[in-house]
Amino acid sequence: MPLFFVKSKKLKVKSVPQQGQAITIAALFFLIISLTVSLGAVNPVLNQVDSVRSLEKGARSLYGASGVSEDVLYRLSKGLTVGDVETISYGGYSATATTTTVFDGKEVMAAGNQDSFVRKNKAHLTTGSGASFNYGMQSGEGGIVFENSSSVLGNAYSNGPITGADFNLIRGDVVSAGPAGRIEGVHATSSAYAHTITDSTIDKDAYYQSISGTGVSGALHPNSPDQATTTLPISDAQISEWEAAAEAGGVINSPCPYKIDDDTTIGPKKINCDLEISKNGTVVTLTGPLWVAGNIDVVNASTIKIAPSLGSNSVAVIADKPSNRTTSSKIILQNESTYQGSGDPKSYILFISQNSSAETGGSEIAINLKNFASGKLLIYAPHGEILLENHANLKEVTGWKLHLKNDAKVIYETGLANLLFTSGPAGGYMFDRWREVE
Repeated sequence: MPLFFVKSKKLKVKSVPQQGQAITIAALFFLIISLTVSLGAVNPVLNQVDSVRSLEKGARSLYGASGVSEDVLYRLSKGLTVGDVETISYGGYSATATTTTVFDGKEVMAAGNQDSFVRKNKAHLTTGSGASFNYGMQSGEGGIVFENSSSVLGNAYSNGPITGADFNLIRGDVVSAGPAGRIEGVHATSSAYAHTITDSTIDKDAYYQSISGTGVSGALHPNSPDQATTTLPISDAQISEWEAAAEAGGVINSPCPYKIDDDTTIGPKKINCDLEISKNGTVVTLTGPLWVAGNIDVVNASTIKIAPSLGSNSVAVIADKPSNRTTSSKIILQNESTYQGSGDPKSYILFISQNSSAETGGSEIAINLKNFASGKLLIYAPHGEILLENHANLKEVTGWKLHLKNDAKVIYETGLANLLFTSGPAGGYMFDRWREVE
């Protein structure tokens, strides 16, 4: 039987060409690289766009905060009506200013907010100028009386007579206003103005209706019109504002009388009885106004000064018992007591008495400054008599009647023409400082 042989064949499997794989991989890498490069170029641009938009929103918030703040500051400075919270809207967004009362004025916090981009600023306003003292001494109808060697370095203005003994020295102009105005027995280094001038020495010009016994170095002006009388520089309404500011800081009701025998920082505060500062060497630092509903007595080398933090501000210390302005509401400053400002040359302590005995025909002394009391001190008694004696030395004195004797001296300083106080009338405020807080 024949044999058959079968020849087997190998099956061949064809593989995908290597060139196609390479192209695919290359394309994939190219796509990845392209996306990377594109994103690398686009992201900074997008980030820059976001940054610009953020800056724009922040700027709008800042402008909004500044705008509402300036509006409120303007209204406060002009004494216009303004709410505790004021809001303005702009482009669908808003900014708000919140005003709060602080012991030395007003604080305005303004915030602008656009899409959570917040900008804030804070401004501070000091109460408007509390007083302007344009003369070394000024009196109402009670007039000014000089005795012994008392004198004033500065001008003197009175709605009543000005009389001296032995040619008391006034280093400046002297004015006795009104048809009853009279200057007698003084030596003025500048000019004199009065209806009648007698027995005086005038180094410059004299303006008068009648003159006798007077040496005038300058020109004579007979038949001159009488000078107009004027109001005193601080109104009762303004004093009431200072009292309200003091009371807002708290009230002390006991012990009575209220005695300060150790170094003390005080103010703003109302003391509901007499105040005594008598221990030798005691230092009292004022951080705001004081209202004493009674008498004030400062003796024995005590020191009263204003806190350095108050800067150029002055502080009022008031003796006023509304229920008794005849025999109470009086001030005695004596025995080498000294008075200091904050350290700023524009800072003074102003003592005010609301005693009205002299104005109503009584004999009570509203303020008595004596025995070497001195310093950055102003005294004011719009309805009473002020007595300066025994080497008292101060910067300005104003009262219904003034009486100086025994070498008392008033040495006026030009900074008194425009004083700022830590608190004052609600009619207006002065811009003090501003800063951005966020």
